[in-house]
Order: sequence, then structure tokens, then C-alpha cells
Amino acid sequence: MADETNELTIMNLIMAGGNAKGASVEAIRAAKAGDFDTATAKLKEADGFMVDAHNAQTGMLTQEAQGNHVPVSLLMVHAQDHIMNAITFRDLAGEIVDLYQRLAAK
Repeated sequence: MADETNELTIMNLIMAGGNAKGASVEAIRAAKAGDFDTATAKLKEADGFMVDAHNAQTGMLTQEAQGNHVPVSLLMVHAQDHIMNAITFRDLAGEIVDLYQRLAAK
């Protein structure tokens, strides 16, 4: 059962990372179109997905700290890669939205 739980957590990490990146892309596209309300909403949506990912990671870290080893598989590495890319993309999307806002204000 632990393997099934870990697999579900890993898949949730992958989905959360993909959803966060997707919302970040939508934020950039909205800002490019001058729709800053939507851009802000999409950045907040991305943040929500990142919170989901963080909570899943925290659960796995807690398991590990309690002595319940969480096996590291290629799927786990893939999930962590998705999360790292989503974090980077979200950070850059925030900067790009800000840049579009500054350009629109001129």
C-alpha cells in the first residue's frame, strides 16, 4: 500500500508542476495582451498549484524523517524535475508580467 501511496503522491507532484507551469504561461499571455487582472489571477493560480506540490513533498519528507524510507525512482526524479521547472517558470512569469505592466504604464 505504501508503494501505491507514494506513486499517487508522485503523480500529484507531476500534475501540480504541470498545472503551475501552464497557469504561468497563461499569465504571460494575458499580460502580453494587456489583461493584467487575468495575469495576476493566473499567477495566483500557479501559486496554489505550487502549494499543493509543496504539501505533497512535505508529506514525503515527514515519512522519511519518521524512518519510513521513501524509495527514489526514475518517476520520483521526473516529478522533482517538474516541480523545479515549475518554480523557475513561475518566478520568471512574475517578472515578465511585471515588465509588461511597466511597459503598458509608459
